Amino acid sequence: MRLRLPVALVLTVAIVALGAGGVVAQIEGGDRGVAAVDSSNDFEVSGIRVDVSGPNADAARLAGWREAQRKGFVQLSQRLGAGGGLVSDGTLDSIVSSIVVEDEQIGPNRYVARLGVLFDRARAAGLLGVSAAMPRSAPFLVVPVQWSTGVGTVFEQRTVWQEAWARFRTGTSAIDYVRPAGTGPDPLLLDVGQTQRPDRAWWRTLVDSYGASDVLMPTVRLYRQWPGGPVIGVFEARYGPDHRVLQRFTLRVGGPRGVPALLDEAVRRLDGVYQQALRGGYLGTDPGLNPIMPVVETPPEEASDLIVDDPALATTTVAVTLQFDTPDAAAVTGTEAAVRGVPGVTAAATTSLALGGISSMNVSFVGTADALRAALEARGWQVIGTAPTLRIRRAAATSAPPAAAPRSGAGG
Repeated sequence: MRLRLPVALVLTVAIVALGAGGVVAQIEGGDRGVAAVDSSNDFEVSGIRVDVSGPNADAARLAGWREAQRKGFVQLSQRLGAGGGLVSDGTLDSIVSSIVVEDEQIGPNRYVARLGVLFDRARAAGLLGVSAAMPRSAPFLVVPVQWSTGVGTVFEQRTVWQEAWARFRTGTSAIDYVRPAGTGPDPLLLDVGQTQRPDRAWWRTLVDSYGASDVLMPTVRLYRQWPGGPVIGVFEARYGPDHRVLQRFTLRVGGPRGVPALLDEAVRRLDGVYQQALRGGYLGTDPGLNPIMPVVETPPEEASDLIVDDPALATTTVAVTLQFDTPDAAAVTGTEAAVRGVPGVTAAATTSLALGGISSMNVSFVGTADALRAALEARGWQVIGTAPTLRIRRAAATSAPPAAAPRSGAGG
């Protein structure tokens, strides 16, 4: 006996099977994804040039690395204000975590190279007498967008722009970068279409799943004048679900072989733009991406049994999130004390700390959010935004800087 299935059921099973195969094909890719090379907080000194000789190639190379360690430690000491003194090679071996070969030429008895040196932050800081702690921003999800030949790509396939951000060492940056590898579900969740969607609810789900607070979208548009000829890159420092532009600049390189160096320089400049925006207060986390704080109210069944003689005691208590500048630890305690002194505030505690950036504080207030705004403004604060998240500042507001006009620079 033959079992006959309805035609509609057969078609449904076939469509589901094809759809599942399409999803698997979209997720699984042999040449997709670049893991970050280094996300440590090591001190980095780059661009150290050495030219040494030795009895053979290996000895010359080892002598060159030794010299790079010495030069790098002196530069690091001067940069951190420790005087620029030198220590023994044995001590340097104990604090150097790695040597980065940027460019090298090895001869039979000569070694010419440009090197970078990474120093273990905890050990080097103790030796130099400086603090190993470094203020960092709230975590930002990095979504590198590349446009080339009219096609936009994020993690749909491997790109040279994604590789450049994976090579970037974030140890000396004040920005806490969260860099997806581009594997697993990343191509489905973070594609070029998602970068154009301002929907806060979906973005909140995305940044939460990656352990971030907001999103950065560094963008490059690559123009090739002719095959094998000069390559021009137009770079934009974009951020937030609204795809806002902080700055735009242009770099140029003479040929395709110089594209990796061009992109590395662009990443370094974009990091500087983001750090400057963070210090200026323009790179605070989007209030729409913060969790919505519930309003604490008396349940109706309890309120029906409550007898209030004084109408002032029947006011609702609201929970509001305040975002405030925290250049140092003193600003945290000072702002908390000032907010607690506002009439009607029953509790104020910092829940998200970002020294050198913008922190968040949960405040319980007896009254309405509008009443809290008026009370803060009466105490000299400037209040921006709407409940349940408000941004407070002591100084007058500064308008966001306009996008800089494209400017040309020599790359490569």
